[in-house]
Amino acid sequence: MTAPAHTRSSAELIRAEEPVLAHNYHPLPVVVASAEGAWVEDVEGRRYLDMLAGYSALNFGHRHPALIEAAHRQLDRLTLTSRAFHNDRLAEFAERLAALTGHDMVLPMNTGAEAVESGIKLARKWAYDVKGVPADRATIVVAADNFHGRTTTIVGFSTDETARAGFGPFAPGFRIVPYNDLAAMEAAIDDTTAAVLIEPIQGEAGVIIPDDGYLAGVRELTRRKGCLFVADEIQSGLGRTGRTLAVEHEGVVPDLVLLGKALGGGIVPVSAVVGSREVLGVLRPGEHGSTFGGNPLAAAVGTAVVELLETGEFQARAADLGVILRDGLTELVGRGVVGFRARGLWAGIDIDPAIGTGREISERLMHQGVLAKDTHGSTIRLAPPLTVTGEELRSAIGSLEKVLTQGA
Repeated sequence: MTAPAHTRSSAELIRAEEPVLAHNYHPLPVVVASAEGAWVEDVEGRRYLDMLAGYSALNFGHRHPALIEAAHRQLDRLTLTSRAFHNDRLAEFAERLAALTGHDMVLPMNTGAEAVESGIKLARKWAYDVKGVPADRATIVVAADNFHGRTTTIVGFSTDETARAGFGPFAPGFRIVPYNDLAAMEAAIDDTTAAVLIEPIQGEAGVIIPDDGYLAGVRELTRRKGCLFVADEIQSGLGRTGRTLAVEHEGVVPDLVLLGKALGGGIVPVSAVVGSREVLGVLRPGEHGSTFGGNPLAAAVGTAVVELLETGEFQARAADLGVILRDGLTELVGRGVVGFRARGLWAGIDIDPAIGTGREISERLMHQGVLAKDTHGSTIRLAPPLTVTGEELRSAIGSLEKVLTQGA
């Protein structure tokens, strides 16, 4: 990596943001100027191991050669037509993504929140057109501590007051039940229920992994009750957990799967709803759309992402390297780590509050050349690129051990 020339330092650039950028983020004080693979470099040339990977948007690392090549090739031909016309890249993207995920149809969108909103609309439309729910009566069951995005509809059924407060009034039609509680979910489902919408693993909540059998139980329950199972795999999908989709750990096939983040290869925003023809087939022209959804640049990059996943290499890497991650974290339990949850290359780590908050630990790791991110008090998340090496992973765990045991 060669960092581009800058006339302003990291500190100067951070100060320059203050008066002109909305303060909706509290980033770590590092200013990234270039990146490759699992490594980023700041404007002063300091290198950091990226153990967050854009919350899984960078599953294939920074600037993966195959993805960069696909983007460059498409940039020289065609970037946007809108969906007023067909383009020559969309059919292959949809065909291969449907095949990869084991579904019939694809609805291409841009951001993860758009995929969630699209899933909500599809579930309601299906409830009215197919299930026969009376107009404007459809309900959707969701889980407490969820994170599905930041639109007003989505934050309306969040239990995180930071996400909700000050943004109401909120849309009705959502019933919140505890995560990992099938009895509560069953009690919330009635004849008006269009769908159950959950994350197979709750990422923002701290990589919360449900009990074995929970996802299969949700699938059985939704079939028996006559409603849809919508799985939000925006963070957990596309190789992160050691499988293409996290639901595959229990052999479950939802009616709709929501995808995003890694689908754009860290290059362009790409999201999608994939699912059965019975559900996606309820949409008619004019009922839903997106100017940029399915654009040829996004389709070209998305196809290249699918091609990487078709080999199974990245799923296998996540599973194999996940053993190193779990073993390393196990060694830290009782030595600054209270507990952790991990699946594949994804972990939520609860730090002893006496040692520091998650933010403080993330800042100390930054000074050790490792980038991670906190969530909910003294929990930090690790989600390195699936291209990370075993040596790099062990080094990151060693840095965590150092900041926990030596306070560096």
